[in-house]
Amino acid sequence: MSEFTREEVLHLLKSGKRDFAGRNLEGISLPRADLQGANLSGADLSGADLSWDNLNKANLSRANLGKANMSKADLREAELVGANLREADLHWANLSDLDLSGLDLSGANLSGVKLDKANLSKANLSKANLSKTDLSKANLSETNLHEADLHWANLSDLDLSGADLSGANLHWAKLRGATMPNGTIHP
Repeated sequence: MSEFTREEVLHLLKSGKRDFAGRNLEGISLPRADLQGANLSGADLSGADLSWDNLNKANLSRANLGKANMSKADLREAELVGANLREADLHWANLSDLDLSGLDLSGANLSGVKLDKANLSKANLSKANLSKTDLSKANLSETNLHEADLHWANLSDLDLSGADLSGANLHWAKLRGATMPNGTIHP
C-alpha cells in the first residue's frame, strides 16, 4: 500500500514537490494529476491509477508500473528506461517518439496508443493489445510480439524482419511496404 494518501500527494504537488524517487505509491489513485517533470524513478506505482495524467517529461526510469492504469496519459518526453510496464493499461496514451527499448510491456493494453517513432527494439510485447495502434516509423528490431493483438495497427513501411510475430493477430493490420520476418516486402 502507498506510503502517501491521494490527498497528501496532491498537496505536495500543489506546493511544488516533484521528487517521489524510490517512494512506495502502490495502488494510489491520482487520475488527472499534473505530474509533469516529476521524478518518479524507482518508485513503486504498481496498480496505481494515473489515467489522464500529465506525465510529460516525468522521470519514470526503473519505476514499477505493472498493472497501473495510465490510459489517456500524456507521456511525451518521459524517461522510461528500465521501467516495468507488464500488464499496464496504456490505451489511448501518447508515447510518441519515446525510448521503450528493452522494456517489459507483456500483456499491456496499448490499444489506440501513439507509438509513432518510438524505439521498441528488444521490447517484450508478447500478448499485448496493440489494436488500432500507430506504429509508423517505430523501431521494432528484435521485438517480441508473440501472440500480440495487432489488428487494425499501422505497421506500414516498418522493418519487421527481426521481430517475433508468431501467433500475432494481424487481421486488418496496415502492412503496406512492411518487411516481414521471412524477408519479403508486403505489397
